[in-house]
Amino acid sequence: QVRLVESGGGLVQAGGSLRLSCSSSGRTVDLYALAWFRQAPGDERQEVATIWPNTGGTDYAAAVKGRFTISRDNAKNTVYLQMNSLKPEVSAVYSCAAAASLESYLSSAWGSWGQGTQVTVSS
Repeated sequence: QVRLVESGGGLVQAGGSLRLSCSSSGRTVDLYALAWFRQAPGDERQEVATIWPNTGGTDYAAAVKGRFTISRDNAKNTVYLQMNSLKPEVSAVYSCAAAASLESYLSSAWGSWGQGTQVTVSS
Protein backbone atom coordinates (compact mmCIF):
# COMPACT_ATOMS: atom_id res chain seq x y z
CA GLN A 1 0.00 0.00 0.00
CA VAL A 2 1.19 3.50 -0.86
CA ARG A 3 -0.31 6.91 -0.24
CA LEU A 4 -1.42 8.65 -3.40
CA VAL A 5 -2.09 12.39 -3.66
CA GLU A 6 -3.68 13.93 -6.73
CA SER A 7 -3.43 17.54 -7.81
CA GLY A 8 -4.05 19.69 -10.85
CA GLY A 9 -7.82 19.63 -11.11
CA GLY A 10 -9.89 22.73 -11.57
CA LEU A 11 -12.28 24.63 -13.79
CA VAL A 12 -11.46 24.96 -17.47
CA GLN A 13 -13.36 26.01 -20.54
CA ALA A 14 -14.30 23.52 -23.23
CA GLY A 15 -11.40 22.96 -25.58
CA GLY A 16 -8.86 23.68 -22.89
CA SER A 17 -6.31 21.43 -21.22
CA LEU A 18 -5.40 20.27 -17.76
CA ARG A 19 -2.60 18.14 -16.41
CA LEU A 20 -3.31 16.03 -13.34
CA SER A 21 -0.55 14.72 -11.11
CA CYS A 22 -0.56 11.72 -8.79
CA SER A 23 2.31 11.58 -6.32
CA SER A 24 3.11 8.30 -4.62
CA SER A 25 4.62 7.95 -1.16
CA GLY A 26 6.45 4.87 -2.40
CA ARG A 27 8.50 4.11 -5.47
CA THR A 28 6.38 3.83 -8.58
CA VAL A 29 8.80 1.23 -9.96
CA ASP A 30 7.74 -1.04 -7.10
CA LEU A 31 4.15 -0.93 -8.28
CA TYR A 32 2.73 -3.12 -11.01
CA ALA A 33 0.31 -0.59 -12.46
CA LEU A 34 -1.14 2.83 -11.81
CA ALA A 35 -4.36 4.13 -13.28
CA TRP A 36 -6.60 7.16 -13.45
CA PHE A 37 -10.30 6.69 -12.81
CA ARG A 38 -13.13 9.19 -12.98
CA GLN A 39 -16.59 9.32 -11.50
CA ALA A 40 -19.31 11.84 -12.21
CA PRO A 41 -22.39 12.19 -9.97
CA GLY A 42 -24.80 9.33 -10.60
CA ASP A 43 -22.33 7.47 -12.80
CA GLU A 44 -20.22 4.40 -12.17
CA ARG A 45 -16.50 4.83 -11.74
CA GLN A 46 -14.71 4.49 -15.04
CA GLU A 47 -11.10 3.54 -15.68
CA VAL A 48 -9.64 6.22 -17.92
CA ALA A 49 -5.99 5.30 -18.43
CA THR A 50 -3.44 2.85 -17.09
CA ILE A 51 0.33 2.83 -17.06
CA TRP A 52 2.81 0.12 -16.19
CA PRO A 53 5.62 2.11 -14.57
CA ASN A 54 8.42 -0.32 -15.25
CA THR A 55 7.80 -0.66 -18.98
CA GLY A 56 6.01 2.62 -19.69
CA GLY A 57 3.26 0.71 -21.43
CA THR A 58 -0.12 2.42 -21.45
CA ASP A 59 -3.77 1.70 -22.11
CA TYR A 60 -6.74 4.01 -22.55
CA ALA A 61 -10.50 3.94 -22.48
CA ALA A 62 -11.87 4.37 -25.99
CA ALA A 63 -13.60 7.60 -24.99
CA VAL A 64 -10.33 9.39 -24.21
CA LYS A 65 -7.89 7.82 -26.66
CA GLY A 66 -6.13 10.48 -28.65
CA ARG A 67 -7.02 13.30 -26.23
CA PHE A 68 -5.62 12.07 -22.90
CA THR A 69 -2.05 10.95 -22.25
CA ILE A 70 -0.86 9.11 -19.16
CA SER A 71 2.82 9.26 -18.31
CA ARG A 72 5.12 8.71 -15.38
CA ASP A 73 8.30 10.11 -13.89
CA ASN A 74 9.75 7.32 -11.82
CA ALA A 75 12.44 9.61 -10.42
CA LYS A 76 9.67 11.74 -8.90
CA ASN A 77 7.35 8.81 -8.14
CA THR A 78 4.62 10.66 -9.97
CA VAL A 79 2.10 9.76 -12.64
CA TYR A 80 0.46 12.36 -14.84
CA LEU A 81 -2.68 12.63 -16.92
CA GLN A 82 -2.53 15.22 -19.66
CA MET A 83 -6.04 16.03 -20.83
CA ASN A 84 -6.52 18.02 -24.03
CA SER A 85 -9.53 19.19 -26.02
CA LEU A 86 -11.66 18.94 -22.92
CA LYS A 87 -15.42 18.61 -23.20
CA PRO A 88 -18.06 19.27 -20.51
CA GLU A 89 -18.98 15.59 -20.42
CA VAL A 90 -15.60 14.65 -18.94
CA SER A 91 -16.31 16.66 -15.79
CA ALA A 92 -15.85 14.33 -12.84
CA VAL A 93 -13.74 13.57 -9.82
CA TYR A 94 -10.51 12.05 -11.09
CA SER A 95 -8.68 9.63 -8.81
CA CYS A 96 -5.51 7.66 -9.19
CA ALA A 97 -5.05 4.13 -7.97
CA ALA A 98 -2.20 1.66 -7.67
CA ALA A 99 -1.98 -2.10 -7.98
CA ALA A 100 1.01 -3.65 -6.27
CA SER A 101 1.10 -6.90 -8.19
CA LEU A 102 -0.06 -8.62 -11.36
CA GLU A 103 -2.53 -10.61 -9.30
CA SER A 104 -4.01 -7.43 -7.83
CA TYR A 105 -4.26 -5.83 -11.24
CA LEU A 106 -5.94 -8.83 -12.84
CA SER A 107 -8.50 -8.96 -10.05
CA SER A 108 -9.04 -5.19 -10.18
CA ALA A 109 -7.90 -5.03 -6.57
CA TRP A 110 -6.47 -1.55 -6.63
CA GLY A 111 -4.99 -1.47 -3.15
CA SER A 112 -4.23 2.24 -2.94
CA TRP A 113 -6.40 5.21 -3.87
CA GLY A 114 -5.95 8.93 -3.77
CA GLN A 115 -8.57 11.33 -2.48
CA GLY A 116 -9.49 12.57 -5.95
CA THR A 117 -9.39 15.92 -7.68
CA GLN A 118 -12.36 17.67 -9.27
CA VAL A 119 -12.26 18.47 -12.96
CA THR A 120 -14.99 20.74 -14.26
CA VAL A 121 -15.25 21.71 -17.92
CA SER A 122 -17.56 24.59 -18.72
CA SER A 123 -19.28 24.99 -22.07
